[in-house]
Amino acid sequence: MLLKKIPTPFIICNSISILLLILVIIYAQKFAPPVDGLFIPPATPRYPTAGLLTHTFEVLCSIPPVICGFTFFIIRRINPNNSNNFFLLGSTILTTGFFFNEIYRTHIILQYFDIAKLTTIRVYGVILIVYLSLFWKTLRETPLGIMITAFSLIIIAVLIDSFYSYFPMKSLLIEGVPKLLGMINFTLYFCLVCYQTILNTWKELE
Repeated sequence: MLLKKIPTPFIICNSISILLLILVIIYAQKFAPPVDGLFIPPATPRYPTAGLLTHTFEVLCSIPPVICGFTFFIIRRINPNNSNNFFLLGSTILTTGFFFNEIYRTHIILQYFDIAKLTTIRVYGVILIVYLSLFWKTLRETPLGIMITAFSLIIIAVLIDSFYSYFPMKSLLIEGVPKLLGMINFTLYFCLVCYQTILNTWKELE
């Protein structure tokens, strides 16, 4: 009787989570230092504001994929033929990739496999161009100015990071400020777009 009350998403979510956890632990046992390292907590900040804006940036990175993904599944369930479904799916994939790169430092980790950081950045650039090409018509109907501002600031931050050694003034603020402002606008953009998409779909049902 109790098993009948357990929703299917609960079973699927926990099964996948446990499976992935087992696979990661097996990989760590064979190819990495001690398995306990998988749960090493973040380093204690040397002073209260150390990493404050970095963590703020990381929190902001997690918002767009969640909002886009949630909106995609809701709209797809309500109206499978909605013209924005493909755009929402593409945005979910793009923002999830960006989130994983920032949290797990993919472009840094790949250097352990002899894949240059600049090569990874170029691949990301190609993915961005493909995204813009596929959804340009849809993007034009959204607050495009916010998106352009966000991408411009993030691109500036990426270029600064790539050529940091050439800058005469060494300061993390040079990269950090445009990166944070870019992410604020990036998050704002997708919040507005998803809100408007849900609102429009709701009105169509009335």
